[in-house]
This record gives sequence, C-alpha cells and structure tokens, in this order.
Amino acid sequence: MTPLTTRVRLTIRMRLMLLYTGLFLSAGVVLLGLTYILVKANLQQNGPIRVDSTRALGGEQEVLPGGHALPRPGAAVTTERFQGVLVRTRADAQKETLNSLLTQGGIALAVVGAFGLGLGWLLADRALRPVHTITETARRVARSHDLTERIAYEGPRDDVKELADTFDTMLERLARSFDGQRRFVANASHELRTPLAINRTLVDVALRRPDAGEDVRRLGEALLVVNGRHERLIDGMLTLATGENAVTDTSPLDLADVAAHVLDQAAGEARERGVTADRRLGPAPTAGDPVLIERLVQNLVENAIRHNRDGGGLSVATRVRDGRAELAVGNTGPVVPPYEIETIFEPFRRLGTDRVRSDRGAGLGLSIVRATAAAHGGTVTAAPRRGGGLDVTVGLPLRT
Repeated sequence: MTPLTTRVRLTIRMRLMLLYTGLFLSAGVVLLGLTYILVKANLQQNGPIRVDSTRALGGEQEVLPGGHALPRPGAAVTTERFQGVLVRTRADAQKETLNSLLTQGGIALAVVGAFGLGLGWLLADRALRPVHTITETARRVARSHDLTERIAYEGPRDDVKELADTFDTMLERLARSFDGQRRFVANASHELRTPLAINRTLVDVALRRPDAGEDVRRLGEALLVVNGRHERLIDGMLTLATGENAVTDTSPLDLADVAAHVLDQAAGEARERGVTADRRLGPAPTAGDPVLIERLVQNLVENAIRHNRDGGGLSVATRVRDGRAELAVGNTGPVVPPYEIETIFEPFRRLGTDRVRSDRGAGLGLSIVRATAAAHGGTVTAAPRRGGGLDVTVGLPLRT
C-alpha cells in the first residue's frame, strides 16, 4: 500500500504551515486545560454550605439553580434536607460551568486553528521567499547558461544570507573555471595544430621535389596519412572538449538547412561508397552554436556513410515532434547488438571489427554528438535497425 507521504507531495511551505498550526493548537489545548483545572479548583475551594434553618422553614418557596426547589411552608423538613438540596444544586452548577467552558473553549480553539492555518501559510511564504529567489536564479542560470548572474541577496546575516552568498561564490568559481577551460582549449588548438600543419607542409614540399625517389614518395604519402589522422584526432578531441561546455553564444538556425548543407558536402563520399541518401527535411527551428551544430550533423552523416554496406541506404529527416526540433539519421549498416548501443557514445569506442581500424575515424564522432547535444540542452538516442544499421535521433529545444 502506498504511504500517504508518497501520494501527497508535502512541500516545505505546507510542512511549515502544518508546524505553525500545530504549535497554535498545542498552545491552545494547553491553555484550555490549564483554565479548566484552575476554574474547577476555584469552584471546589468554596467553603461548606450553611443553611439558615429559620429562613428555610419560613413561608417562602425558593427555586434554586438546576431546578431544585425548597419545600413549601409547613412541610416537615429538616436542615439536613436543605443541606442536601443545596449541595446537589451546587454540584450541578459546577458541572454546567465546566461543560460550558469546554464547549466554548473548543469552539474558540477551532477558530484559532483555522486562523493558524491561514497565518501559517502566509508566514511560511514570507520565510521561504528568499529561497524562492535563489531557486529562480539557479533556474535562469541553468536555462540561459549565463554564469555572470548573481543572487546578490540583501538581508540579515542569517542562514538564508549564507546560502545565497555560497551560491554566488559557487557561480563565480564555475565562471572562472569555464573561462579558463575555454582559454586552454583555444591555446591547445593553436599549439597542437601548428606543428601538424608544419609537418604536412614539409612532407608536401619533399614529395614535390624532382629528385624525390619512389621510396621517398611512398614514405611521404604514408606520413601524410598519419598526419591527417592526427589532425582529425586532435580536432575531434578539441571539439569534444568545447562541446562539453555549456553554450553561451547561440544563434537561430534550422536543422533542415544544416542537414542539407552537410548532405551536399558528403555527396561525393556517398557516391564513392554507393550509398543512396533519402532526404526528408522539414522545418526544425532551434538555436545554438552554428559550428557545433554543423559538426554534430556532419558526424552523424559521416558515420552513417562510413559504417554502411556497399550500395546501402542513408536517411536523414528533420522535423518538429513533441515540442522539440528533431534530427533523425539512419543507415543500413551491419547489425548492432542492443547491449552495445550505449558504448558507442563513449570516446574511442568502436563496434565489432572497427575497434582495431583507424581509417573510419578515431571513435569520437558519437561522443561529440552527445556532448554537443547536451551542451545545447538536447538529447541523443540510438536504436538498432532490424536487419542491420542504426537509427540515431537528436532532439534540441525548439526555437520560439
């Protein structure tokens, strides 16, 4: 059986309201109990009842509280009888007074409880208002990736102030960390690519010399292949490092336009491998870094072409579904085991025999796709096709 606490979501505000109301009711119950005890003790502290027998035996009849009447004149009565009547009258009066106290006190307690509910709700909202401000700021930072925003809470030096200042300090450190990482990526890009570019130039010059022998040419061509692979590897690693950072500068774009451009560029490679492309490019407006989004689409298309069978097919579709801009790329490649779907998104991981080959890439393509999609607030899913191949779907936030 499901517990009540799991079926009813008690927010902090509701818990505080119930706490305040419980304190009100507890204080009211204690006060009512003390009042009852004091009143009862005060009523019982009166001295014994004394009856004036002369008046009691006179010619006048008296009706006492509680409906008790003194005997009529001439009746054979005694002082003890009057004493008993008055004692019963007094006991009934005390009981009625205490019952009235409990009834009216209970009604007053119910009114105080209802008032405590409303007052507790307002007090809880006022107490949690700074926390709501912190939550809204954190949500805006997560949505806009703007690490320059601060809470800047102005208030007394209490726990909420300490929490807000700690959050601001964390944002400042994150901003410095991301800035330092971006500078490192930029510097590493320059320092790593420059020597490879120089090596490629030197090899090209050596190959074009008239006196270059056949051995030198074969060695130069092999060095160019290795150099090209290193350039692609470094470029992929730098792109992966950049894509894992939150994207701060975004531009409006349409996945259909990006996919059409990438397919035009990859048309030559697709013809060489005998792969037929099926385009179904519908409007899919989103926002992001154009370079990273183009690299995302390029990696998916290149993987679909290179990890395909001869004469196979390639399908690329863009659309809007479930409030998101969606890109779907599928191919008719080899059979992909379902248990290896998640591993293909890890860096330097390949499927099957491709794990020992380097001519089809460094194993960073889908890792870059996932990192780029996550940096743009999107998701990536993959599913094996029946008969071989893979369907990869990227969902990005829809541009409004």
